[in-house]
Amino acid sequence: MVSVAWIVGAASIVDFGIQLVGWAISSAMKTEKYYDLCGSGAFAAVAVSTFACTNGEPRAALATTALLAWAMRLGAFLVTRVHKDGGDKRFDGIKEDPATFGIYWFIQGIWVLVTAMPVILINANAVTQGPLRALDWIGFAIFAVGLTMETVADQQKRAFKADERNKGRYIDSGLWSVSRHPNYFGEITLWTGLSMVGLSGVAKYGAGEIIGCVLSPLLVTFLITQLSGIPLLEKSADERWGNEEAYQKYKRETPTLVPYIGGK
Repeated sequence: MVSVAWIVGAASIVDFGIQLVGWAISSAMKTEKYYDLCGSGAFAAVAVSTFACTNGEPRAALATTALLAWAMRLGAFLVTRVHKDGGDKRFDGIKEDPATFGIYWFIQGIWVLVTAMPVILINANAVTQGPLRALDWIGFAIFAVGLTMETVADQQKRAFKADERNKGRYIDSGLWSVSRHPNYFGEITLWTGLSMVGLSGVAKYGAGEIIGCVLSPLLVTFLITQLSGIPLLEKSADERWGNEEAYQKYKRETPTLVPYIGGK
């Protein structure tokens, strides 16, 4: 039987190999349009490559399918958006510098590996984890809720922005009426669910593997709430609409992240 360390190592090679190739091509072309494609593609590649070691056990099959569904949805959404917008402002002045650009690709590789770790560990331990348990079904249910919320929120915002009557306005309808960032709440929720599925085999795990499962939603939450998600969007929104009383009222009455139906 292939060891867990070997499978994690193989997943790392697949992940960072994709980032390296993506960086090389993108640096030569001075474009950021392949960044999100390589990110979501790395998730899919890691899921498929590690699943090959599982003999098709149900927990591994379901977890891998869940990760693939998320990766394909997010990849399609982000790639479509960057091509429609003509680029990604995050990389202005960066994509021309291969060394600095490479740091972003390396960070993406870490994000992929740590975030996907519950599924990697599920697949690596598939033959020893035993049958599905109640915690698995709870975790998959939470994942489904999170994925649905993220998908609906993104679709609502896409439809809102496509309406010319909303040009230059902020969305405060649908899921966006109960959370200023419902898509991010869905993202945190779905990774929490997959982490729970990973922990369902905790009796067979060592401390390192338990930490690996828990780090996934913790990293996602940190990135969203402290680094590249909410802080940047809130700052941008304040600069655009901060002087509008209606927007200030929306901020006061609508939670930043966790939906609150009574908030409006």
